[in-house]
Amino acid sequence: MPRKGQAGEEQAAAFLEEKGLQILERNFRFLRGEVDIIALDRQTLVFAEVKTYSAYEIDALEYAIDNKKQRKIIETSKYFLSINRKYMYMAIRFDVLFVSPQGIVHLASAFTEGV
Repeated sequence: MPRKGQAGEEQAAAFLEEKGLQILERNFRFLRGEVDIIALDRQTLVFAEVKTYSAYEIDALEYAIDNKKQRKIIETSKYFLSINRKYMYMAIRFDVLFVSPQGIVHLASAFTEGV
């Protein structure tokens, strides 16, 4: 992973922990994709994608995670649940965190499984 992306993921993980989430996995890989951070937010399992930018326009955020990327994250989350059955009946949420020098923008429930 490029250095900038790794540093962004570190910041995003620390940000989520400060908000009270428990990090379960980082860079969870599956044949069809990867999830940057998997965390518990009380009784909700959170699959988070982290995007790191040097600078960004707020208008560009909606294009950062296209449908193909969303499907890969969803498929990877299903695989995670299949091998971690204790989480199977929890609510799930897909978040996106945008990390830039200006700070972190956290979009909780950024997309749903119906992609």
